[in-house]
Amino acid sequence: MARRRLTHLDDGNRPAMVDVGAKEVTQRLAVAEARIRLPRTVALALRASGHRTRKGPVFDTAIVAGVMAAKRTHELIPFCHPLGLEDCQIEIAPVGRAQIAVRCRVAVHHRTGVEMEALTGAAVAALTIYDMCKALSHDIEIVNVRLLAKTGGRRPFTRKAG
Repeated sequence: MARRRLTHLDDGNRPAMVDVGAKEVTQRLAVAEARIRLPRTVALALRASGHRTRKGPVFDTAIVAGVMAAKRTHELIPFCHPLGLEDCQIEIAPVGRAQIAVRCRVAVHHRTGVEMEALTGAAVAALTIYDMCKALSHDIEIVNVRLLAKTGGRRPFTRKAG
């Protein structure tokens, strides 16, 4: 079995962008999720307001922010390749009484994956929800930012439930 090594290091162990020029163009898809835990009072206030604060519609604003962030991931994360995303969808839904799930699904035909774009989209959408609700409490937590699935590369991935 070949030994795996970190991809963003050159032969001299210096940071380097991965050369994807020889890779095959395939459809790449990634889905990431972030969860936001709200204090009960914040969850109740948000629900009662129709998910609006003085700053505006919380979920709609977070969707726009998440898509914008996914499209600009290469400007935020060193060594990410600039990608012309073909699709980016953000879904936001309450889970239980005091949690919100943010999912970001990103697709492109390219030589490199879109995991970082999906993770960035989910994380920034969650941060936007925090920003829009922090006037109610700073005891909001963003948890479990994680990749759920990816396809199109050498190693597909699907997170096991649980």
